[in-house]
Amino acid sequence: MSLHDDAVLVLKGYEGQEELRQAYLDHLAAHTDGVWKACTAGHITASALVIDPTRGRVLLTLHRKLRMWLQMGGHCEPEDVSLSAAALREATEESGIAGLTLLADGPVRLDRHPIPPPCHWHYDVQYAVLAPPDATHVISDESLDLRWFAYDEVAEVADESVLRLLEATRDRL
Repeated sequence: MSLHDDAVLVLKGYEGQEELRQAYLDHLAAHTDGVWKACTAGHITASALVIDPTRGRVLLTLHRKLRMWLQMGGHCEPEDVSLSAAALREATEESGIAGLTLLADGPVRLDRHPIPPPCHWHYDVQYAVLAPPDATHVISDESLDLRWFAYDEVAEVADESVLRLLEATRDRL
């Protein structure tokens, strides 16, 4: 199965955010390359919130280009066999944490946001991953910093999209 086919199946099975979900499906129907960065009409991205529920905290990255505290994530790569695999790969690469596991079988949220040309939109499919008990993180080249934040601290550093992802993740726990 291609990554495009997997994305369609994942989105068809996703419950919630019906209008946005349909926009993602319409995008993929119109663009056979809609999962790849090269699609200038916009493309699917995969991200994951790294969470440590036993300590009530999440790991956020201070994104090098955007200079914002965000969840881990990014573009799909040719070796990704599924959106969940892409999200897990991105979370592992950007956090340096081995042994991350997906919280659920499917996405936690969807978040479409504009990006500068030549592309126009990121259609982000957002997952949550659980950190192992004694997780040690390592700052990647894509990050200026990497830090654990208590749930109630996230509102002080992150934007609304991260807050919505945290809320949806906590609802799934």
